[in-house]
Amino acid sequence: MNHKPTDPDLPDLRQVYEDLTRFREGFSTLLMATIGADAEPEASYAPFVEESGEFYIFVSELSSHTSNLMESGRVAVLFIEDESSTRNLFARRRLSYQCRAEEVARTTDGFETILGRFEGRFGGLITTLKGLSDFHLIRLSPRSARYVTGFAKAFAIDDVALAQIRHIRPT
Repeated sequence: MNHKPTDPDLPDLRQVYEDLTRFREGFSTLLMATIGADAEPEASYAPFVEESGEFYIFVSELSSHTSNLMESGRVAVLFIEDESSTRNLFARRRLSYQCRAEEVARTTDGFETILGRFEGRFGGLITTLKGLSDFHLIRLSPRSARYVTGFAKAFAIDDVALAQIRHIRPT
């Protein structure tokens, strides 16, 4: 990744990546777009924890997004600036990810560690939820992302694990 722009009008990509990381860290929930068995899109949300660049959600079978995630293995995730804090509703800062979704079995090494992170972040309710058999831990593994900070300020992250970021601009 080229961290220093050669053109003074271009943004420093390292700084942009640091900014998007701070932005994401300001959220306790993520918005999701899933596809149901009937191919209809569905929007929802869930509290999450992040570990090693992956997002984890602990969700109930009673929510349709859970079956959507487990059946398709695909999800789009969105973090978006609150309407009350933006200067322009047409250019809200937002970060979206295309992710693979995979259930983490209760018998898997690391299950208890991640649930411990949930309890540390969201309190004792997690102990109760963990005892309910309809709750599933789902790992959302980002594949690519897009970060928009305003008009003509859009960035693509082509390989999230390697932090390969580029400025999207007209050619």
